[in-house]
Amino acid sequence: MAANTTPGLQIRATEQCISTSRNISNLSSISFSFESKRKSFTDFRGSSYISLSKPIDSSKLAPIKFEKMVTKAMSGASEQVPVSGLPIDLRGKRAFIAGIADDNGYGWAIAKSLAAAGAEILVGTWVPALNIFETSLRRGKFDDSRVLPDGSLMEITKVYPLDAVFDSPEDVPEDVKTNKRYAGSSKWTVKEVAECVKQDFGTIDILVHSLANGPEVSKPLSETSRKGYLAAVSASSYSFISLLRHFLPIINPGGATISLTYIASERIIPGYGGGMSSAKAALESDTRVLAFEAGRKHKVRVNTISAGPLGSRAAKAIGFIDMMINYSLENAPLQKELYAEEVGNTAAFLASPLASAITGATVYVDNGLNAMGVGVDSPAFSGLDIPKS
Repeated sequence: MAANTTPGLQIRATEQCISTSRNISNLSSISFSFESKRKSFTDFRGSSYISLSKPIDSSKLAPIKFEKMVTKAMSGASEQVPVSGLPIDLRGKRAFIAGIADDNGYGWAIAKSLAAAGAEILVGTWVPALNIFETSLRRGKFDDSRVLPDGSLMEITKVYPLDAVFDSPEDVPEDVKTNKRYAGSSKWTVKEVAECVKQDFGTIDILVHSLANGPEVSKPLSETSRKGYLAAVSASSYSFISLLRHFLPIINPGGATISLTYIASERIIPGYGGGMSSAKAALESDTRVLAFEAGRKHKVRVNTISAGPLGSRAAKAIGFIDMMINYSLENAPLQKELYAEEVGNTAAFLASPLASAITGATVYVDNGLNAMGVGVDSPAFSGLDIPKS
């Protein structure tokens, strides 16, 4: 096949044997190409069953061989690397990603995948975390994490202060206005940020919601206060409605919005409390309703990604993320680690013309863990011949 002159995005599946120190060896590859240029509070997902009678000892887990999806950007103009396959081309598109405060969560991974596909990146960062994030970015602390498949660094065109709990300046209570963590920042409510983006850039094409918070997440639902429950819903689900409400007027027709959800929306996950499971259920329901409204009025698609467990800083704050990662390795149909870039690549697909007929969907990116009705590591299944990697 003749080489295409359009820059190409090649996704390369490399089989890797990875130790706990993340050393990588024995690379072999199967490649399939996509035309184009190019890891907030992080959600993770578990299953409907958690084996509590027998704690998981990660030190006894057998080495697991798994595959990792590594994005490789290559020039379609090269005669040595002919481009074939379907195009993921987001050149000329602009994305606003709400909820990035570091470089190891799903929001960051989504930003990188969108950038690898050619999109311009704008970021909304929680106000109290803004100074640390911008300083780290400026001093090059994220440079290793910013490397794109073609060797260049992901560029963030602009970082906006954002607190998506507040829709407009009138909603901000006095104690927040005078809080020293908000000093020096202005125009950080959802309405104001949308207005600033419009003033700075006119329009966007992609809106990503990577926001969640539950102040009482460690409490069982039956012990959650009304205030804690409503705070979880406000920060984790209504914030998406607010973002969509204020950004829709500046999203170009044919644009896409993406949020992040978690299996606790539909299955019991002990330890994920404080109303967070309710908030995720609301987010998924809202995704369907908003898909209808945004689609009919603005020709904008609305989808959510239900992602598997990731050991990000935000997830570790809940306290049992390592257990959930081990649980997934033992019980998911695909016995491999889940990588943030796999969620990022899915987001790039959903934002692209390849997904032009997909809206109102919850897309599972969790190695298939959502499909399991039980945990096969349970002693109850010890007599069965269950396949293992």
